[in-house]
Amino acid sequence: MNYDFDKIIDRKNSNSIKWDFAIERGKPDGLIPMWVADMDFSTPQKVLDDIHKAVNHGIFGYTEVKQDYYDALSEWFSTRYGFRFSHQDVVKAPGVVFALAACVRAFTEPNEAILIQTPVYFPFYEVIRKNGRRLITNPLTYNEGTYTIDFNDFENKIKENTVKMFILCSPHNPVGRVWSRDELECINEICAKYNVTVVSDEIHCDFVHKPYEHTCYGLIDENAVITTSPSKTFNLAGLQVANIIVRNSKLNRLLKSEMNKTGYSQLNTLGLVACQSAYTHGGDWLEELMEYLAGNIQYTQEFLSERLPRVRLIEPQGTYLLWLDFSAYGLTQAELDRQITENAGLWLDSGTKFGAEGEGFQRMNIACPRKTLERALSSLARF
Repeated sequence: MNYDFDKIIDRKNSNSIKWDFAIERGKPDGLIPMWVADMDFSTPQKVLDDIHKAVNHGIFGYTEVKQDYYDALSEWFSTRYGFRFSHQDVVKAPGVVFALAACVRAFTEPNEAILIQTPVYFPFYEVIRKNGRRLITNPLTYNEGTYTIDFNDFENKIKENTVKMFILCSPHNPVGRVWSRDELECINEICAKYNVTVVSDEIHCDFVHKPYEHTCYGLIDENAVITTSPSKTFNLAGLQVANIIVRNSKLNRLLKSEMNKTGYSQLNTLGLVACQSAYTHGGDWLEELMEYLAGNIQYTQEFLSERLPRVRLIEPQGTYLLWLDFSAYGLTQAELDRQITENAGLWLDSGTKFGAEGEGFQRMNIACPRKTLERALSSLARF
């Protein structure tokens, strides 16, 4: 490999939420943090070089982007996913959760219903409830280690609650499903039937494991809204940059109007530089990263099989977040959480953080050097 993903970078005392805020978040100090979805790998050197160039310029005034920013973004998605759009379709935002909240306000009215598929990334709940909309859930069906969509329930929930908007998580966080084109076509057929606006969170789209392939929802429905960011792919979350692709002219106007109401205009200067650089130069780095993550997944599978056979790893089709089923131990969620924290010395994400359907589960971030993963799994096995 050209890139050293085995290198352990000390992130302590860097104001890292992942490494420095256990006590502030109600956890004991000294835990091995395998929770929040950022990686313990440095961003590609070329991206760092471009950021340093901008820093060395020394002025951080109001910044916008030229056509080459949109060209880099469009080239990345058209080459990898066949998804094409123009620069007029792009609405920039400081993050995908910010973007989802803006979509909620732009495309629905107070007390209207919005559907999500649980268990799911917990900010989905927040952007709906805190903006005064009605939360409707279509729980995924879990059977023998596999998650599927209950399409009868999906349609009935939309019809019975006059759902106006559906937030799709693709690939799905935390269960790791990469939705097939047939599944997405079925979603689209139902949503089109009832005039439901689809907003697809595709922030994890670059993390799809062979032989699975990501199908951008924009290829299914030209009226869908696609939210993306380089933050997960290149470990840039702290630089606050995301892109929303809105090809429908009416929805585009509504979203831009809502964004204007927030008073937020130009994005973080260094975030814009990093985004363009990553999509321009980061392809080779990402390919090697995916190989390394595949090795981490294989290591975890083998470790669990040999040392912890009662822990079921849900096959990770996408993301670098593993969904672990501990239900065979017969513990309550509170007891499971306590055991993992106090006895195993790990900081994982409790399954119920993603909804009641996460009972008995934990989410584990394996985007870290192998030595860190080995230490965490060995600690888990001891408890």
